[in-house]
Amino acid sequence: MQNKLRKLKYNLKHDFPLDRFLLGLALLFFSACVFGTVYSVTRNWELEQRLSSRQKELALLKLEVEAAELENEYYASEEYQELSARAKQNKMKDGETLVYLPKNTERAKTKHQDLAVVADPDQEDTRTNFEKWLSFLFGA
Repeated sequence: MQNKLRKLKYNLKHDFPLDRFLLGLALLFFSACVFGTVYSVTRNWELEQRLSSRQKELALLKLEVEAAELENEYYASEEYQELSARAKQNKMKDGETLVYLPKNTERAKTKHQDLAVVADPDQEDTRTNFEKWLSFLFGA
């Protein structure tokens, strides 16, 4: 029995070195720590991005709510009610006269279109960069 224990002790000491086992265990522990660190950094980054997008969304919604409240206040004001009554019911104040104008004719609608210079955005500028700078700086 004692002989078998000595053999086992010898085999464990010489055939299965403890330093190799500890080195493998240390590498496993190190790789687990690196993996955990990388995972936590990426998770924190994703959560930060999600938080940032939700904060922007919250700010946008607050602005929309504020705009709606201001619009409601405007609709409740006497100024809007007066303008609405004037526009929809042809109401007027004392001393004002109501003038009915004829509808615009096609000639009146197209009168200024002939004079307007419409720049084509698809038209390419064939000037060189230097010529563009001269034109910008000196108006040439």
